[in-house]
Amino acid sequence: MHREQTGPAGDEAPVGPLAGFTVGVTAARRADELGALLQRRGAAVMHAPALRIVPLADDSELMAATKQLIDHAPHVVIATTAIGFRGWVEAADGWGLGDALLDRLREVRLLARGPKVRGAIRAAGLTEEWYPPSESMAEVLDRLLEEGVEGQRIAIQLHGEPLPGFVESLRAGGAEVVGVPVYRWMPPEDIGPVDRLLDATVARALDAVTFTSAPAAASLLDRAERRGMREELLDALRHDVLAACVGPVTALPLEAHDIPTSQPERFRLGPLVQLLTTELPGRVRPLPVAGRRLEIRGHAVVVDGALRTVPPAGMALLRALARRPGWVVARAELLRSLPGAGRDEHAVETAMARLRTALGSPKLIQTVVKRGYRLALDPSAETKYADA
Repeated sequence: MHREQTGPAGDEAPVGPLAGFTVGVTAARRADELGALLQRRGAAVMHAPALRIVPLADDSELMAATKQLIDHAPHVVIATTAIGFRGWVEAADGWGLGDALLDRLREVRLLARGPKVRGAIRAAGLTEEWYPPSESMAEVLDRLLEEGVEGQRIAIQLHGEPLPGFVESLRAGGAEVVGVPVYRWMPPEDIGPVDRLLDATVARALDAVTFTSAPAAASLLDRAERRGMREELLDALRHDVLAACVGPVTALPLEAHDIPTSQPERFRLGPLVQLLTTELPGRVRPLPVAGRRLEIRGHAVVVDGALRTVPPAGMALLRALARRPGWVVARAELLRSLPGAGRDEHAVETAMARLRTALGSPKLIQTVVKRGYRLALDPSAETKYADA
């Protein structure tokens, strides 16, 4: 989903902060929302849900959570989906705990995610205290945090992949959070997108991978282990590909493998995207080349504020030149950097010609006769980058 954002000279479209970068999205729920936020800022998005969500008809985890809530009353219970809430009550009935659960829910503050859940609550003979007509869990969270949750015990009926940052925000506010797992996370039925995301991460074709739940992070690591590429994945995430997590709970499976993660101060999708708009461009070292400002991004180049889409072979050559800006790089070395390179150095000349065309300014790269090529680094910058 790459976007072309260049036009004729003097008519370039504004370059988004994430233009030229490719971001992987592992979320199962709200993936479209996250992808749209990223694309709106110029990113190319690779979506690969690392989980699928299946309801629990009869599960020991759900039974244990139900008994715990009956024996130890929470202050607040949040119902998030109508089908999940009905399934919870029906499961409790099957275990002979239905009446005890309903009695407990009558005693606590019962919040609903929206009108549909409200209907399920009313059908069970209960009454909710409040629900947001917008069906926004962000609004539920804002209300709770505004009231204050310090020292409160809050039970949330989980609805598959945990809501990005919801649990983290409540815990940061001082609440004890108890999850009621009415669904279970399973590997996706179609594992193809996950494998493609893993391959792209290991190949450094992605600039960042986003995680909105700990189970998704753990699932991705597990799939890499099954494919015999865990160490390659860990190396990519430790050194080259940014692991962006919605909050500290989500980051735990990654940090257990010494993967550095970045997290926003507010544990939500919007701040997560905003984090990427700062972190990814911040990783790029602008180069003053032939009187121009050159930024080498993931799959494209920004020249004086204009985005230039560059073919993969051209990006490989440009990265090889940029490792030592201003220094001559031999054709043989550039040939080794080309994807699937053979032995014919004419391949370098062909790819270089296409690269110069894509950059829109042939003078950015100089040919050094019988030696190779170099970035035409401005003289004032030669000393600065001599030891790069």
